[in-house]
Amino acid sequence: MNVADIPSTLVRRYPVKSQRFLEILPGFISWSLILFPIWGSLFFPIWVAYYVITFCVYWLYRSFSLAILAVVAHLRIKASSKFDWLADLKQSYAKSWQSIHHIIIIPTYKEPITTLNRTIDALVKQTFPLGNLHIMVSFEEREGDEARKKSRQLSSKYASIFGDFWITFHPDIIGEIKGKSANTCWGAKQAKKLLVDQKKLAIEKITITSEDADAVFHQSYFSALTQAFLSSDKPYNKIWQGAIVFYNNIWKVPPPIRVLASMFSVIQMYILMRKDRLINFSTYSTTLKHVDEIGYWDTDVIPEDYRLFFKSYFAKNGDFEVEPLFLPIYADAAEAPSLWGTMKNQYEQLKRWAWGVSDDAYIIKQYILARNIPFWDKTIRVLKTVEDHFLWPVNWFAITVSAFLPPFLNDDFNRTMIGKTLPQVTSTLLTLSLVSMIVIFVIDALNRPPRPNKRNVFSYIFQPLEFLLLPVIGFFFSALPGIDAHTRLMLGKYIEYKVTEKV
Repeated sequence: MNVADIPSTLVRRYPVKSQRFLEILPGFISWSLILFPIWGSLFFPIWVAYYVITFCVYWLYRSFSLAILAVVAHLRIKASSKFDWLADLKQSYAKSWQSIHHIIIIPTYKEPITTLNRTIDALVKQTFPLGNLHIMVSFEEREGDEARKKSRQLSSKYASIFGDFWITFHPDIIGEIKGKSANTCWGAKQAKKLLVDQKKLAIEKITITSEDADAVFHQSYFSALTQAFLSSDKPYNKIWQGAIVFYNNIWKVPPPIRVLASMFSVIQMYILMRKDRLINFSTYSTTLKHVDEIGYWDTDVIPEDYRLFFKSYFAKNGDFEVEPLFLPIYADAAEAPSLWGTMKNQYEQLKRWAWGVSDDAYIIKQYILARNIPFWDKTIRVLKTVEDHFLWPVNWFAITVSAFLPPFLNDDFNRTMIGKTLPQVTSTLLTLSLVSMIVIFVIDALNRPPRPNKRNVFSYIFQPLEFLLLPVIGFFFSALPGIDAHTRLMLGKYIEYKVTEKV
């Protein structure tokens, strides 16, 4: 047997054991990297010093990359937001643009009617002809009478506005994991039956969008999506992703959540510039033909976005990518009626995002089994995903406390030159990385909506000072939910999709 064939043979021969091994791996690595500076300071302090310096250099590189590319992304978003996409469509694709139709799936569970109205009102304002938009609001059947009441209200308000306005109720199905992925899959299949099987529209000319129930599209989104679809050489090998910005309620949430929302928003802008890292997130579009070919969204997973991408990537033998649309998609920051409820909502949301690491077992197994994808293409794509997932809980510990442990725990090392200078070296590197924080603050200030109430001078003074909360916020809303998700996966304590409290 060829040595290169051993991993794929083991995966095929021991599917359950290999799955558990790959589920244990992220938690094992993250805990090892977190604990290494503690025990390593006692026995291998010099290696801990090199580890910390290497991590700080890595963090500095990522910070400067973020700063530069976020500025470029901001400029492109501003330009795209002002561009007349519909006029460009009419001029460039005069004979074909009106034949394109768009299905929008809105999976919802216990979402307030006000939020759903806001989401659909944004669709009413689209510049693309509303007759070519087909909305599927997919309630969960287990929501009961309240869902029926909301469905009647929505139908009476929007039924005559779009090409189609459908309501469906996703039943509890044995073998499915309750959550967005299963609900989106159900809604998509129902929409395909209604639009393609019954109305006989050409599946090749239909896009499908998975829209979070709190998402608000820029008015030109579907005009720009149509242009991207028609101009693509391989439209059935793409997902289109806009810039998710958490600005819908930015001025209503407390400062710690506002800082997180600002960070996430600018990072989502930046990531649009990284084609090597860009994976669909939260709200995105692809083609109905493509999802029909690959069997729609998987119903036995919680994080549906990364799973859909890698399912598509391996199904198309690597000939698949996410293409950025430089238009904002406005989303809600975590919020609840009380301060404690808001904090809890944010923690649960981030733990659910960190649970994306559960997909890494699937991704790595598919990577091992894939034979028809160029080695470096699949390796770079998978490694960057694994890097982001595995290091999620580690980053905070490595850049905040690790540099102080070797001198503190080992007196002999503390008397060496490197022991005396380690905190200063790492402090200098991390201070330089604060350039990205300034960029994040400026870009966030330029993009977030104006404060609804009149501002006094103190609000301008305290707004940048909110970012001083980052070290504390980073522990409670990055490191902690990350290590929580990794540890649960490592121990086989699988989480359920927990719907956060709604305002």
